[in-house]
Amino acid sequence: MIRRIQTIAAATWTELVRLKVFYFLVIFALLIIASSFFLAGFSFEAEFQMLKDIALGAMSIFSSLLAILAAANLLPKDMEDRTIYTILAKPVARFEYLLGKLFGLLLLLTLAVALMALVFAVTLFLFTNYKLHMTSVEMNGAPEAELASALAQIRAQGYDSNLFAGGIIILVKSWLLAAMTLFISAFSTSAIFTTIAAFAVYFIGHLQATARDYWLSAADPGVFVKGILALIALIFPDLQALNLVDDIVAGTAIPMIVLLKTLALGMGYIVVYTALAVAAFQSREL
Repeated sequence: MIRRIQTIAAATWTELVRLKVFYFLVIFALLIIASSFFLAGFSFEAEFQMLKDIALGAMSIFSSLLAILAAANLLPKDMEDRTIYTILAKPVARFEYLLGKLFGLLLLLTLAVALMALVFAVTLFLFTNYKLHMTSVEMNGAPEAELASALAQIRAQGYDSNLFAGGIIILVKSWLLAAMTLFISAFSTSAIFTTIAAFAVYFIGHLQATARDYWLSAADPGVFVKGILALIALIFPDLQALNLVDDIVAGTAIPMIVLLKTLALGMGYIVVYTALAVAAFQSREL
């Protein structure tokens, strides 16, 4: 079973790479490098915050787009090419086929996020060293304690360990979106419908926390409102709960317990959506 899943995952990986989905990395690299040239004139704290905000935001958007668009086309493309019938005609169970497709996509997302993180890390490293050099030149002759304090503040901004946590959360979020989109695709007959529905869930997932806080802030929201909110929370993932980027950009230290709870929530959603996708695909007529 594991060998069959691995084979399908490897074939899915190769298929996605041939679609040249990594072109977006060029756009990401240009965006990050260009943004670093337009930060002059701000305080160094603002410069680092803006660079982190742009980079982490772009990583989240690009990985989410890749997850949804790639997952939405996995099953329809195989049905159009009729390769799914060839695979399932062999001793391959439907859940093995679906898991292989998902794992191949998750591998692609992992590499994509890792490459974006590498581009960001290199840019941040070069930007930090540039700021250290410029500060040393500008403060030449200043008291040694004052210079050391300024350099320490720049290093704290440039070598922020919380950025690693941010990258992990972004990766898990993209995995969640891939599993969710594959679930929709498991019973959908159209890649367009799957894409639209996945983006709808994406926006609802980001807005449901705000809507929940608004309705629950009323003096007596009522049983009906609470029931609707509970139903929405059950159906749609709370993607805002996976958003730690704002805290990281602001320089807030992310406690390990918060990071682990966030990762556990994301992995829980992935397991649930994967199970639902397998159940839907098992009962689907091909």
